Amino acid sequence: MHTFLQDLRYGARTLRKTPLFTLIAVACLALGIGVNTTIFSVTNAILMTPFGFENPEQLVVIEETQPKRGDFDAGPSFRNFKDWQAQAQLFSGLAAQSFRSLTLTEREEPVRLQGGTVTWNLFPMLGVRPILGRTFREEDDQPGAPGTVLLGYDTWVQHFSADNGIVGRTIQVNAKPHTVVGVMPRKFKFPENTEMWIPITPIEHATPRGVRGVQVFGRLKPGVSVGQANTELTAMMSRLEEAYPVENKGWSARAGSVRDEFIPGEIKLIVLTMMGAVTFVLLIACANVANLMLARATGRQREVAIRSALGAGRGRMIRMLLTESVLLGLAGGVLGIGLAYLGLHLLDASLPSADFIPYYIDWKIDQDALMYTVAISVVTGLIFGLAPALQISSGQLQSALKEGSRGAGSGAARNRLRNMLVVGEVALSVVLLIGASLFVRSFLNMQKADAGFSTERLMTLRIYMPGDRYLGSTPKAQRVDDIIGRIEALPGVVAATASNNIPLSNGGGGGSVIVEGHPVAPGEEVDIFFAGVTPHWFRTLDVPLLRGRDFTDAEGRDSSGVVIINQTMADKLWPKEDPLGRRFRFTGDTLTPWFTVIGMTRDINVGGIDPDQEPQPAAFGPYPYAATPNTGITIRTSTANPEGIMTAVRAQIRASDPILPVFEVQTMQTRREEGYWQFNLFSWMFGIFGVVALLLAAIGVYGVISYGVSQRTHEIGVRMALGARSGDVLRLIIRQGMVLTLSGVLLGLLGAFGVTRVIGSMLFEVSPTDPISFVGIALFLTSVAAVASYVPARRAMGVDPVTALRYE
Repeated sequence: MHTFLQDLRYGARTLRKTPLFTLIAVACLALGIGVNTTIFSVTNAILMTPFGFENPEQLVVIEETQPKRGDFDAGPSFRNFKDWQAQAQLFSGLAAQSFRSLTLTEREEPVRLQGGTVTWNLFPMLGVRPILGRTFREEDDQPGAPGTVLLGYDTWVQHFSADNGIVGRTIQVNAKPHTVVGVMPRKFKFPENTEMWIPITPIEHATPRGVRGVQVFGRLKPGVSVGQANTELTAMMSRLEEAYPVENKGWSARAGSVRDEFIPGEIKLIVLTMMGAVTFVLLIACANVANLMLARATGRQREVAIRSALGAGRGRMIRMLLTESVLLGLAGGVLGIGLAYLGLHLLDASLPSADFIPYYIDWKIDQDALMYTVAISVVTGLIFGLAPALQISSGQLQSALKEGSRGAGSGAARNRLRNMLVVGEVALSVVLLIGASLFVRSFLNMQKADAGFSTERLMTLRIYMPGDRYLGSTPKAQRVDDIIGRIEALPGVVAATASNNIPLSNGGGGGSVIVEGHPVAPGEEVDIFFAGVTPHWFRTLDVPLLRGRDFTDAEGRDSSGVVIINQTMADKLWPKEDPLGRRFRFTGDTLTPWFTVIGMTRDINVGGIDPDQEPQPAAFGPYPYAATPNTGITIRTSTANPEGIMTAVRAQIRASDPILPVFEVQTMQTRREEGYWQFNLFSWMFGIFGVVALLLAAIGVYGVISYGVSQRTHEIGVRMALGARSGDVLRLIIRQGMVLTLSGVLLGLLGAFGVTRVIGSMLFEVSPTDPISFVGIALFLTSVAAVASYVPARRAMGVDPVTALRYE
């Protein structure tokens, strides 16, 4: 311990004596460690932090599947779920939930919240207890039971002032009285960002068996594997298929872990890709600092040789030198933590809203992140310090006592190592810059992608129609018709429409369809998207029809049985035929009449711009066929600033019905941008990584060439004394830098060909081996390296031959 403390004091004094070297080294390390700590915090929150449930390894998510359609997944039918509850033997519990808008309607201004409906046993099965009151009881979750509600912590604080007497109080939820039975813990918003929960059975008990969409969770009994559970689920679905063939023909079920459901594979790939990228940045920083220490070692050869002559062993000297490098690493780590705080702040600011991140993902600089930072700081210090320590403590340094400060004896080996480090830096920089280029090009392609309609001058919002007065499609359709009429009468409004879907957003419905005159085997029907729209839908979106005609106002308001389809649906259901006048209906739906096609339009992007999504068959029918409490409104304005009409629009909605909350108020352009926010995030994150890597690589090239010039001053003087011109010296020095750079670029291109294939699924309309990115980055990095080589080469041109010949 005494010698260790001695080494610490000596290392600190040595670093203080060389402030410029220390500052540059710590800055390089801080950049590498800072971005690593930032991304580790994200990785830890997403992939490693537990969900906080009891025995989470026993929890599974159950989905219904259709193997004949490529394992098409869907949320189970609520009635199938109830049968599973009665039949399951390998589960200690099964519970369900579904997403639902909930509205607090007891105040002057109604408030819409993200709500959920849950079975009474869901929270006990998860092992989560309320901080006030209780969870639901079995009698709460029965058809016709009095309304009860569980509040989320934030809802309790924001809307009820954290009133400790809230339990037992009756509040108005969706215009109906509900008794508050409890308040859930802080930061608990299961399954994602739910703010309030009500029982599910009073709502879903009458839903037809063929309607799917609830989310089912199960807890396996101790010792039961997921495979055994899937065998039981398959058997239960076989029995249900025999009992209810119309609704369950071709359907099966399977279970998967909660972590795989909540953190899908593409998210894991994104996180691991970012972690790999910042590891490259850290390696580049290590190589840079190792090069700095190798250059600095030249001036310390005599010191180490004297220590050796006085009896210091090689191991003792290596330990002393590594202690110094670890001090540098820890100093970089301290500064890196500050950069990590800034990085997480910028990351939060880049997200469209807090609701985009589920509650169970909470990145922060916590104990794990701090321990990780300390660990990589120490390991980094050892990595970049080991090679210089071995070099400087080698036995060859005894000659330094005779040779003075130049230490020529080990220069060749040291130069080879420095050159290898620079080649590695350049190669890693090429990989990072190519990845950044691909993400930037994907982002630009997303911005230019055709949505199927013009997003400018469009305003969007949602309303929610709660309570018994809006049961059934007719009252909802009448209210929407009144609101749209009021909005279209406003000055500056060109057209307005309502639907259960807002383009480039969520909503809408659909299912499998059968086509008149084209019978197919059960389970092989085509799936389509279906939206109910009011008149003027296509006029509002400014989308012309390719064939046929638009709805009349009367057809758009009534259940008239006419639809307009998109090009993809026409090509898929009636290839090489005229779709006008053709008819189809949804599989198993005997209540809805056959729909008749009266028009065809181009493909409209109804669900957001997705790199993996092919154009989907879509049909648009009259609004009453899909009238939903949660309805979207789209307005086209005559002004370039559509937000300017919102005060008047809100007033008209309040005049129509004051209990309707207005929410998700956004321009269509904002919705479009939110659809590819992740590409924007990847672009600037990888861009930052690439810029840091480029800067470090340029410093590395400059450092090696500058060091080489200082070592070759005598040689350059001899050359110039013998008649070499300044241009010859310039080419000599630049050629050295270019050889290193081109070697690194070549290795980097080969590495990028393999690495970029991993991120291929995250790119949009750009190949993982895009030649523009590969060639452009190679030329750009070579140009930067040429500039970095030119500066010391220019200095070499000014060497005085007389002075250089006397240089020792």
